[in-house]
Amino acid sequence: MRLRSLVPSRETQPGFGLFGLHREIDRLFNEVVQGPSANGGSATLVPTIDITETDKAIEVSAEMPGLERKDVEVSIDGDTLTIRGEKRIAEGQKDMNVQHSERCYGVFMRVLRLPPGVDPSSVDAAMSNGVLKITIPKPANPEPKKIEVKDAPKATTEQAA
Repeated sequence: MRLRSLVPSRETQPGFGLFGLHREIDRLFNEVVQGPSANGGSATLVPTIDITETDKAIEVSAEMPGLERKDVEVSIDGDTLTIRGEKRIAEGQKDMNVQHSERCYGVFMRVLRLPPGVDPSSVDAAMSNGVLKITIPKPANPEPKKIEVKDAPKATTEQAA
């Protein structure tokens, strides 16, 4: 683990301060859980993501080089978005005498919290050139409503006395 990666950076994008912290905590947790890879570095099977926001939607882009659409599963349960997949060793590579490999293989999962009120049927996911793009329409914000305060009926006030 590099100590420098724990030092907060002032180079954060506006509005992504907590996402940056969340991403770093995820990275540290995954490094502990997955352990070091065979090449002495940290395992990098967990896809890196970008989260952007427009007026109408939240967009999540995840890099998954070498994976196809059939290798990835996206699901929503309540306010939780789960990206799950598996990177497999190529059939022809299993029988080869590999001298050195720096690629990671196996199952990965990435879990993100969504704003409350997201309609799962309106979420769209597409994959192209190893990049998964998930578009989540923002839920409508309820308009604030002013409630008029009325006088209590006289019968209620007389019974209380």
